[in-house]
Amino acid sequence: MADHVLAAVRTAPSTTELREFPVPSLPEDAALLKVEVAGICGTDVKMYAKPVIQAPVIMGHENVGTIVEAGPQFVERQGLGPGDRVFVEHYVACYQCEWCRIGEYRHCEATDWRTNSDARRYGYTTCENPYHLWGGFAEYMYLPWNAVLHRVPDNVSEAEAGVITPLSNGIEWALYDCGVGFMSTVLIQGPGQQGLSQVVACKQAGASLVIVTGTARDAARLELAKALGADHVIDVQHDDPLQRVLELTGGTGVDVVLDCTAGAGTAPVLLGIDALKRRAGTLLVQGELAAFPDFPIKKLTEKAITIRSARGHSYRAVELAIEQLASKRFPLHLLTTHEYGLPEVDTAIRAVGGEFEDGVIHVSLLPWKS
Repeated sequence: MADHVLAAVRTAPSTTELREFPVPSLPEDAALLKVEVAGICGTDVKMYAKPVIQAPVIMGHENVGTIVEAGPQFVERQGLGPGDRVFVEHYVACYQCEWCRIGEYRHCEATDWRTNSDARRYGYTTCENPYHLWGGFAEYMYLPWNAVLHRVPDNVSEAEAGVITPLSNGIEWALYDCGVGFMSTVLIQGPGQQGLSQVVACKQAGASLVIVTGTARDAARLELAKALGADHVIDVQHDDPLQRVLELTGGTGVDVVLDCTAGAGTAPVLLGIDALKRRAGTLLVQGELAAFPDFPIKKLTEKAITIRSARGHSYRAVELAIEQLASKRFPLHLLTTHEYGLPEVDTAIRAVGGEFEDGVIHVSLLPWKS
């Protein structure tokens, strides 16, 4: 192995430069990961344009690779060592709090960069911290003793490995947060990588009806939604989405609405509340709305709707996502539409942001791609 590691570093808003770092000298309880694939999502687009952390950062929080070096204490703690292929959760857990003890690392204070200035989280932690390699947009990544790791079978391809995170989120949000199960009826708003992952999670759970909405520019994504198991798709610019949902459900509406539109304003939330015609339905939303004037709280309470927030995934959700990918039941490799090398990080992030062309769903960064 070379003495230096090449990494793409975000040095300012919407600015990346390639830098070399020395290969870190590993403590006995640490390891080094050769990064195979780093997925790119909408959060990367936001954090690239308007970073919360101003110090230089190696982005990349959806990472799969192979352990190439490991100290003896790391091997003893993790049960993993050189040659093992793993998915690395972006949460670097404390393993002491109640959340860590139940596998809910997303809620651990030690991982939350919003409230803890010294938090460790891959893709968010500055490379000025010791060992430098705290993101997947690099040839190698540093693994401390408390990295959260999952084995990845060899039959999971690079294209599939790149979508472990959105599929894990899909399982967490649909199955665990919203209780989608046998004979559930579901409306998924937004056919991006997250919405399409929700389709698979809901169909695998036994949902009897899955409806996906999108716009005219989402035509290819809506077709893919059907290939992944969606029963119906709706172009909201062509049809009245609420009317179509009611037609498809015989006027009763759906049990669960999953809003995966990520910043499309208040319209998807309002549609979701109306589409949940049954009592005690569940609406899952993402935290994109800073304010919501005239929120229809009366309608919400009269229908006994539960609102759940979309936030990350649990350990078990990741395990199920990897099992799902390994099963080959769904053509999940089709979600990965674009792949880029390390010098193309800026282009890759902008592609996810929709700056270049339609049809981009999931983008993978392959640090060793020539």
